[in-house]
Formats: sequence, C-alpha cells, structure tokens
Amino acid sequence: MLVAAVARNGVIGGDNKLLWRLKSDLRRFKALTTGRPLILGRKTYDSIGRPLPNRETIVVTRDANFSAAGVHVCHALEAAFAKGAELAERMGAGEMVVGGGGEIYRLALPFATRAYITRVEAEPEGDTTFPALPGAEWALRRTQDHPAGPDDEFACTFLDYERR
Repeated sequence: MLVAAVARNGVIGGDNKLLWRLKSDLRRFKALTTGRPLILGRKTYDSIGRPLPNRETIVVTRDANFSAAGVHVCHALEAAFAKGAELAERMGAGEMVVGGGGEIYRLALPFATRAYITRVEAEPEGDTTFPALPGAEWALRRTQDHPAGPDDEFACTFLDYERR
C-alpha cells in the first residue's frame, strides 16, 4: 500500500519538507499506517526525525553507516519488503505501508496493489514528485472532498486506488 499527499502538479515535497499544513491528511496518514510496518526512505525518515508511534518503521538507505534507535534499517527495497512482511505477520497487520519519499515511491509502485492519495489543491514548487499512476493499471475506488478548514492550508481530495 502506498500513502502519499500529492499536489496537483505532482509535487510531494521540497528541501526535505512537506510544503503544506493539512491536519486532515495527517489524520488520514495516521489511520492508514497505525498498526502496520511503515517503509520510508532515509530522507523522509530524517524529515520526521523519529519512529512514529504504534508502527514498526523500516528505513531504506544506501548509507551502510546509518542507524537510528527504534527503526529497522535495510539497504535495498527488496530487503525492506521482506522485513515488512515479517513484521506485518508478527503485528497481525494485513499489509505494510510505503510512506515515501519520491525515489521509494517510484521503486515500490510496480509492487503496490493499493494507493491512498491525498490530492492537495495547490501547485507549489518543490524538488520531489510522486510517480504517475498508469491509468490503465489503476481503478479509482473512492473519492472524498475536504474543503480547507481551520487546520488545513488547502482543500484536498482523498483518492483511494486499487490495481486492476
């Protein structure tokens, strides 16, 4: 399962940061990832700065010297998938979650069967993008519009996809 917040122009971040404040998306991310193994690239993990509660965090990095308390470190996505499957079974979770960043999403996309995308109604400049979901391979199963509220900088739409 992929979980991402993506601007209309495909941007997901810049300078290793989110480019918007959307509390409704953070609540959705928490609901989708809690109780599951969460695979993150090292830069995404660094931007969060700690393992998230009630998840087993797996960090994918090429840096052989990287270590962080409370996380599982893998040096290839295939190893992260194997660790995620092991942890998912141990946790009683039905699946693992890929939570970013751009390179990890691109590598994981061919293996994903579901994608939960928050389309952010903005077009910020950024240096990290989400790969396009090939339309012939993915079916949109659910949409839910969210107008910008007091805790949301922009309106957004929750889009739930399944691979055909």
